Amino acid sequence: MDYGLQFKNTSDVVTIDSEFARLMVIASGRYAPTEEGGMGSTTYFARPVTSQEPPLVFVRPDTVAGIAGLSSMRLIGSAGNWTGFYVRAYSTATAQPNGRYFVGAFAAQAVALYGMRLWDGNSKMLFDSGTPNATFTRSFQNWTYVKSDMTDQGLYRNYYSVPVSFPQNEFMLINNFGMNMVSGGTIPRQLYCTWDFVGNTLYAVTVAANNPFAFYLPAVFAKQAV
Repeated sequence: MDYGLQFKNTSDVVTIDSEFARLMVIASGRYAPTEEGGMGSTTYFARPVTSQEPPLVFVRPDTVAGIAGLSSMRLIGSAGNWTGFYVRAYSTATAQPNGRYFVGAFAAQAVALYGMRLWDGNSKMLFDSGTPNATFTRSFQNWTYVKSDMTDQGLYRNYYSVPVSFPQNEFMLINNFGMNMVSGGTIPRQLYCTWDFVGNTLYAVTVAANNPFAFYLPAVFAKQAV
């Protein structure tokens, strides 16, 4: 940059820059079962996310002895006023939806009562000392096909896995696991993810009437700045 403000940490990584927005943590907290007999969870943010584009929700399910799984993620609200999110447990055989989350956007919000704020040349707020930044830590899409079976409704179900550890300070992006995927027919592939904490394995599950074996959706992880 030719002029402006730039701040680096002790690892020489740029954490504040007056030209580029970083992923800022707008709200964080816990999600828990709220409906559907403990299967569904609706969580409202401590403050609305005012970005025009949908914010990014990262989750870290509570560690369990069995399997934790989430599906059907959707954001609540609309452009400029995103107020929360919904997730559902994968099935009655997996743990109820309990865990921690944070929601981020590539723009800050006026949260702090005192401290520092930074805008870019177009008056977009890039930094507020009340909205800390988050850092992307890793991403992968090297899934291994495991097996296929059929649901009670006669749909094909494919399972994919990848070995991964689950540190307590790392969260996984859940937005992309709430989307339907293109299938080989008119019915889209439904998408689910499950965490096997004992086996240190992350699973993705797709369900469709015509279910291709190819699967390249990235799993993206991040952590909050401390």
